[in-house]
Amino acid sequence: MLPNHVRIVEVGARDGLQNEKTIIPTATKIELIDRLSACGLQTIEATSFVSPKWVPQLADAEEVYAGISREPGVDYPALVPNMRGYDRARAAGVTSIAVFTAASEAFNQKNINASIDESIERFRPVLERARAEGVRVRGYVSTVLGCPYQGDVPVSDVVRVSKRLYELGCDEISLGDTIGVGTPVKARAMLHAVSHEVPMKALAVHFHDTYDQALANILMCLEEGVRVVDSSVSGTGGCPYAKGATGNVASEDVAYMLQGMGIETGVDLDKLVETGWWLAKQLGKPTSSRVTRARMGE
Repeated sequence: MLPNHVRIVEVGARDGLQNEKTIIPTATKIELIDRLSACGLQTIEATSFVSPKWVPQLADAEEVYAGISREPGVDYPALVPNMRGYDRARAAGVTSIAVFTAASEAFNQKNINASIDESIERFRPVLERARAEGVRVRGYVSTVLGCPYQGDVPVSDVVRVSKRLYELGCDEISLGDTIGVGTPVKARAMLHAVSHEVPMKALAVHFHDTYDQALANILMCLEEGVRVVDSSVSGTGGCPYAKGATGNVASEDVAYMLQGMGIETGVDLDKLVETGWWLAKQLGKPTSSRVTRARMGE
């Protein structure tokens, strides 16, 4: 049941850097994305056009998008929260966007001060415009395996929210274990339930590695039929609203596992390791990637 090919969606430049306490220089962000482009990744989430008031780490979205070298055949989506963000993104040349909500009402209220339904209504006009303009849309559903505020999240809620996003026009739905509490059997059951309402080809998985379960969860989901995996170079990221939640699963570790199983990714692992090592030095902290630490002798 394992696939021949998996597409890795690299989220480090957005989901990773937005959680850094310090502001990363624009030039560093541009170099990071260009380095990732050279690694053979097909999808590199570049930045976020959220209000700088809420995400000051990505206040330079226009400058970053203007500065990167966009390689042919590589998608550089950007996150947008509303029509204002969408207009900024389109003016910057963005042709692929992402919108976000959660499967947990409590998390949505704490995160964006809105209910799930309210959050979807905010970006409904975005989806309508995107569809009219031929812009590809990815929908993020967070807290699919647990919430820091309400605890367990019913699978039925994950299914309902995912189905709604798909019906509204999202081309791909990324199912996120925001606080990294999921285990393989729970991850598989959640994915299986969602796939009854959203085609498996339109689903992706996004695991944080708080309890070192991310790779096991990914493997289980691959066996279930998923073919798109989110990850972050050097394991950057985290959830500012979830105490104790660590970063995303490291892209280097995902690529190493997939290639070791004979699954094509198109990724140059050596270059990805070098990029992860370089980024860790820029951030002034050790990488969480076991592969990078082993390869670089740390």
